[in-house]
Amino acid sequence: MSEVLFLVDHLGGKISKATGELATYAKSIGESVAVVFAQNADEIKSQLNTFPVDKVITVAGEWDKYGAPAIADGLAQLITAKSPAAVLITSSANGKEIAGRVAVFCGSGIITDAVNVDKDLITTQSVFGGSTTVHSTVTKGVPIITLRANSIEAVSATSSPTVETFAATISEAAKLAPISSSTPVGKGVRPDLTEASIVVSGGRGTNGDFKPVEALADALGAAVGASRAATDAGWYPHSHQVGQTGKTVSPQLYVAAGISGAIQHRAGMQTSKTIVAINKDPEAPILEIADFAVVGDLFNVLPQATAQIVARKA
Repeated sequence: MSEVLFLVDHLGGKISKATGELATYAKSIGESVAVVFAQNADEIKSQLNTFPVDKVITVAGEWDKYGAPAIADGLAQLITAKSPAAVLITSSANGKEIAGRVAVFCGSGIITDAVNVDKDLITTQSVFGGSTTVHSTVTKGVPIITLRANSIEAVSATSSPTVETFAATISEAAKLAPISSSTPVGKGVRPDLTEASIVVSGGRGTNGDFKPVEALADALGAAVGASRAATDAGWYPHSHQVGQTGKTVSPQLYVAAGISGAIQHRAGMQTSKTIVAINKDPEAPILEIADFAVVGDLFNVLPQATAQIVARKA
């Protein structure tokens, strides 16, 4: 059975939810091989035992100091040594930077933002604001594929993967911009936007008041998103922007409050499993793609929804 490498996404000693999804995809294709770039990989390795992982390859080095360029260096060396069937990486900004660099180093084709990949390595992508579905495959080199978070339900499994180490060197070119310090963005008690199963987003219709949006999100255990209009106006941090120039999300439930639904925003959320839209304008484009639509003032609708959810939990 051919090996399928997947890059373990981790921060602060904890693996991301998307890593389990990559393991699930890898196992459906071939032998699932987790690749861990970390100075001390023991803590991360133990977290992989709950996913379908056949093998763990650890690569020690100053990866935190040199970031994506260095990891791409090391991963390219591993690919050359192993000749895997494919390499899977999560579709985060960092993941796509690594994937792009690796594809250049290895002379391989790359597919980004896939929402599915089958056993024959045929991927599915949602493009042009979700209006078109594309099926594609890589025809040159080892396929490098980045996958959107929440595109598959991670399979839980008790595994005892074999472990091996790989020695990689960091090129001088990758050391040109060392990272002197980094501070993770504080997330509080809400889940990460790209990994959340429920997202509640606000737009221009909030008029800068995100309290009803946040209240509903907290009642649902959801992440909070925002349209570009809201972030550009300074109403909400740009790190929460959903859309073509922001983050791409694919939650089980996406609630759009006061968002008109420009194609740029739809490009970042249209693959959500269920879309609920609240808007005063009955002609708003977001209503065309919503599974459930409420024509009304979000300041009336959201508090009532929040109260009902809280009451049901009591």
